[in-house]
Amino acid sequence: MNKLLIITTISLFLTYFFSLPKAVGQDYDMVIYGGTSAGVAAAIQASRMNKSVLLIEPSHRLGGLTTGGLGQTDIGNKQAIGGIAREFYQNIRKYYENPENWKWQTRQEYRDSGQTRTAEGEDAMWTFEPSAALEVYHQMIQEENIEIVYDERLDRTSNGVSKSGQKINSITMESGKIYSGKIFMDATYEGDLMATANVSYTVGRESNDEYGETLNGVQANYWSVSLKGNPSRNAANHNFVPGVDPYIEKGNPGSGLLPYIIEVGPGIDGTGDKKIQAYGFRMCLTDHPENRIPFAKPENYNEQNFELLFRNYEVGEIRVPWINSAMPNRKTDTNNNHGFSTDFTGQNHYYPEASYEEREKIIEAHRQYQKGLMWSLAYHPRVPEKIRNVVSKWGTCKDEFEREDGWQNQLYIREARRMVSDYVMSQHHCEGLVVAEDVVGLAAYGMDSHNIQRYVDHNGYVQNEGNVQSAVVGPYPISYRSIIPKKGEAENLLVPVCLSATHIGFGSIRMEPVFMVLGQSAAIAAAIAIDTNSSLQDLDYENLKTELINYKQRLE
Repeated sequence: MNKLLIITTISLFLTYFFSLPKAVGQDYDMVIYGGTSAGVAAAIQASRMNKSVLLIEPSHRLGGLTTGGLGQTDIGNKQAIGGIAREFYQNIRKYYENPENWKWQTRQEYRDSGQTRTAEGEDAMWTFEPSAALEVYHQMIQEENIEIVYDERLDRTSNGVSKSGQKINSITMESGKIYSGKIFMDATYEGDLMATANVSYTVGRESNDEYGETLNGVQANYWSVSLKGNPSRNAANHNFVPGVDPYIEKGNPGSGLLPYIIEVGPGIDGTGDKKIQAYGFRMCLTDHPENRIPFAKPENYNEQNFELLFRNYEVGEIRVPWINSAMPNRKTDTNNNHGFSTDFTGQNHYYPEASYEEREKIIEAHRQYQKGLMWSLAYHPRVPEKIRNVVSKWGTCKDEFEREDGWQNQLYIREARRMVSDYVMSQHHCEGLVVAEDVVGLAAYGMDSHNIQRYVDHNGYVQNEGNVQSAVVGPYPISYRSIIPKKGEAENLLVPVCLSATHIGFGSIRMEPVFMVLGQSAAIAAAIAIDTNSSLQDLDYENLKTELINYKQRLE
């Protein structure tokens, strides 16, 4: 055999060898996919129970929304939060007790407000900068034995999850890397591991008939009534001032609809669909001149995309369309409010099932929309001067995110896939009409859905549809069975974020502190399952309850 042939043969062999999927040499007790708040809490808990744990984060930043701009903690009742979640907020308080962490204002100058106001003598703090949350998470992780892998995305084809019967053996990344473990956890907002493992799930709104609810499905009527008979003005919230014309040429249906308005009606009230509540970025803004990046007009700015905003002001809107909650260091958590705001209504319906590339396009479309909105509010002459004077004082922060424009990468995925397990959390649980007995945590926030679509009403004016804001009975239990798949589907998978809940039930549960609670509880269940050689579905709940209490979870 000549030398050239030998070299060619060796080269081909090496090329083939290095192109094969690379298995990680270690098998882990727990493999967590998704470094959200739930994933971080789960990893910390697994370490504290002396389990080997791998935390895989598809991006290069841990913490999901908690480090991505959502510093105005949605709680409902602070007493519902225990364990590692409360420890996180206690560490936030310790972080801000250090004078070195007050750069743009003094501690005495800062005032929080609303449900997240920190009372005098309280041991935790509930508002924070994204960078503060990230530093606290890193500090908590440094004290543990946790292996973290960044920038690895699950192969969502049939090759992504290897199962033997009901048991997941390993998961494969797009890079070809393989990670093996005894217990797996899907802690993503999207539920990608759950879906790839062929676990039952749903997307969108169930009809009210399916689970005997009243606040699910289409919600276009002005008044909604809860199961307890309490009226709620859902359709009136976060809507346009009456009289906003939806057509490109005012009064002329033949000219076509303005962007992002559906061409048909919203559907019959209470009927289900595959649509999901709106996404947006929870902006971290500042008015400090040394740290502020002024809102810039996007290169692809299309004024027609904001025509409804201008018309809403022209027919009588007088408010700035945001909730601009104060965070430390002259920063904010800025959220959607009123009829035309930071939510890119109706433009996320395909996101849950979209490919990674398609999702990136959807995320960028949301960013471009929100950039255009903020520039319009700050500088467009058709926006009232008093509104422009308020908004133009603000801008994104130079010191928060790695992008030069000051925008974050984490979009607020309010809802995507939701598992359908043997136990489904619903409006009945939120209102205390049904009580889960196998408790792994408490939820306490009101049933909350942002708008889902924009349509033309019978008067010929534009309306938003999908908003629900309805009270819960108080802190209520979340079932252990709602965070594990149906018996017979996957015996070693936990799903604490895309848990089994109806659209409206999930609307109450879907809060970052609750995700941390459920992540920790899921990790405790995983450790017990490993120690007792049990499937998650056959786990002894009394044993689990004892450990939950031992690790300071609040169950009642």
